[in-house]
Amino acid sequence: MTASPSWKVLVTDATFGPFDLEEEVLAPLGVQIVPAQCRTEAELVPLVGEVDAVLTQFAPVKAQVIAAMQRCRVIVRYGIGVDNVDLAAAAARGIPVCNVPDYCIDEVADHTLALILALTRQVVPGHQLFRNGGWGLAGSLQDLRALKYMTVGLVAFGRIGREVAARLRPHKCRLLVHDPMVDAATVRQLGAEPVSLDELLATSDLVSLHCPSTPQTRAMINATSIERMKPGALLVNASRGDLVVTDDLLAALAAGRLAAAALDVTSPEPLPADHPLRQSDRVVVSSHVASATPQAVRNLRTSAAQAVARALKGEPAVNVVNGVTP
Repeated sequence: MTASPSWKVLVTDATFGPFDLEEEVLAPLGVQIVPAQCRTEAELVPLVGEVDAVLTQFAPVKAQVIAAMQRCRVIVRYGIGVDNVDLAAAAARGIPVCNVPDYCIDEVADHTLALILALTRQVVPGHQLFRNGGWGLAGSLQDLRALKYMTVGLVAFGRIGREVAARLRPHKCRLLVHDPMVDAATVRQLGAEPVSLDELLATSDLVSLHCPSTPQTRAMINATSIERMKPGALLVNASRGDLVVTDDLLAALAAGRLAAAALDVTSPEPLPADHPLRQSDRVVVSSHVASATPQAVRNLRTSAAQAVARALKGEPAVNVVNGVTP
């Protein structure tokens, strides 16, 4: 099937541009790319009616937006997580939703290790002390930890979780894994111990989250689950911000229930300039950049455009996350 020269692809929003990489894939099919920078459903609704595919990064492609689509053949997320898209609404309309699940595995695993070491070795406070003219320990000796003597718990053991485990094994820490979707033999084969979530929280000196955002995982780190964590534990989240109830995390840090946290993702996101999370000296935050390298962004954009091209040509969709097989 040959794509019509009048077909249009809406890019709802993106942190990159111009869209030359997408055009390399789609222009030979005669496709017009329609760029936008939408942040609300109200902005999206008038744009989606006459497009044949949607590429989206963070814009809210929710039920109201999907209902306005008249001829859309596919929705493709620039990324792994698809929590900004209403999967059920798209499925009800017969529109497949696709992601790009493998474009930044090493980048996020590397960044997770960097966050872990930033906490255990007090890198940020040490740098701040130096910049302010000081020298020596930035805080208490008790704040410095060696991974060899720690138990690290990984919540979820997909592609990224496994790469984090591979990076941690040379550091000689004990590795625990909770993932009900991965069999115990696989976890053990990869050098970790399969445990329940309760055991992981109670035993781990550091908990690292690697879950997608789903109804089952949202707000999984809250006042109740924090109470089940080991006193003085560390928390790392390079997955999705809404896995953690921010106010509960701040309260636990202020009370000393948790020693520190390192986050690449937050809730809300981006954080307002006056948000208390920005003021805590027990938090290290990077601005949702764990996936970023030139190679990863190139792979992401090319793969997303190729997924659109397949749909427009009538070929089987890849990496469908809402069960629709066109």
